[in-house]
Formats: sequence, C-alpha cells, structure tokens
Amino acid sequence: MKKLFTGLLLALSCMLTAQKAPAKINQPVYDYQTFGCDVRGYFDPAQYKKEEIDGTYKLLYPLASSPFSTLTVFNPKKLDLIRSNYTQLLQQAEKEYVDRKKELNGLKFIDLPIWKQQYEESIRLLESEYQLRKELLMGYSDPQSLRNSKFYNTCTGYIDAMTTSDKQKMYSVWKSLAESQSTGTRDTFNAKWNDQQKDDYALIDLMNAFQNCANHSFRPTTDDNALFQTFEKIFTKLKRDCDEP
Repeated sequence: MKKLFTGLLLALSCMLTAQKAPAKINQPVYDYQTFGCDVRGYFDPAQYKKEEIDGTYKLLYPLASSPFSTLTVFNPKKLDLIRSNYTQLLQQAEKEYVDRKKELNGLKFIDLPIWKQQYEESIRLLESEYQLRKELLMGYSDPQSLRNSKFYNTCTGYIDAMTTSDKQKMYSVWKSLAESQSTGTRDTFNAKWNDQQKDDYALIDLMNAFQNCANHSFRPTTDDNALFQTFEKIFTKLKRDCDEP
C-alpha cells in the first residue's frame, strides 16, 4: 500500500510539473537573401503572416530592380537593329510592364505606412521606367517624337539637339557632351566625329545622355539600408550565413 501511495504521489507530481511548465512554441521561419547573406528570420505568427512578410521583402529586393530587358546602344549596328525591330521591342516592353504591374498589384505586405509608401513608390517608378522605355524606342526610330517627351522640361538640351534641323547645333551639343566626360573618351569621340555614320553616332550619344538625365529625374533617394533595418525588426531572431569578404 505504501509503495502504491508513493507511486501515486510521484505521478501527481509529474502531472503538476507538466501543467506548470510553459509549452515550447516553435516559431515559424522566413528565409531570404540580402547583401551576400542567407538569412533565416523567426517571427511571431500572431503578429505577422508569412505571405505579408514575403510581399514586404519583395518590395525591398526582387521587385526593386527594373523589369525591363537591357537596352544599350553604342554603335550604328545596334541602332539599326532597334529601328528594324521597333514594333517587337515595344510589345516586349509592354509585356514586361504588364507582368510587373500584375505582380505588384498581387502583393500582400505588412500594413504599416512605411511599406505602403514603398509600394506606391514602386508603382510610380514602374510607370516612369515604362514611359522612358517607350520614348527611347520611339526616339531611336523617330527623334522628333521626343518633342512630346514627359521629360522634355528636365532634359531640354539633349532633346533640342536631337530634334533640331540645324546639324551644327546638334554637333555642338554632342561635342560639349564628349568634352565633359573623361579624357580617355576623346580618341573614341574623334573616331566617331570622322566616321561616315557621324550623325548616327551623335544620336546614340545624345540618346544615352537623355536616358541618364531622365533616369535621374525620377529615381528615388530612399535609404535601402534603413528599409532593411526596419524589415529586420519584424523578426524576433535572425541567423545569418554570409559569404567571406
């Protein structure tokens, strides 16, 4: 009887201990990459949903880059390719725009002002990039179309040079552009200046200058590091696996 009583006490003690011990909660994880690191973040599911964290992260990194394929022109051969494939390139740009817009519209992100602002900025940036891409493609084929550019007031000098009927004015702006660049480009410019396709080279360089000018007019000055630091505050714990410097 004494042994039975002792056994019952031990069993009851174990039950009480189990009741008092807090249940161990395994927090869900969210894996992502940034700045050369694989990161695993642990988060509170009562506060955040995984799909909201995923949407927020996409705003910061995967969807922060341009959706448009590279459009780099440095010689008349590439210029001719753009002119001959103008329609297809416009269609491609439209598809890239529609796909990115759909992806942005489908995002679910954390409901805080900072992320709503980042979302709105992503939409605005996409619209401006798409507008510029269309203008570049049209400008290479028909420079006069740039007279109606959204960026005309910002980049007037380059557009006026490309659309003037006075070639000497175009050459003057082109030459000034070359002189403002590094000394190492002088020989390259002189070769273009004396080439039979001089006008094409002038258009290419002025279009590249226009593209840079327009790009700078709508690019945000957001501090990405500050945004990532805010993003990291979502997690209760972080584990990093980073590449060696």
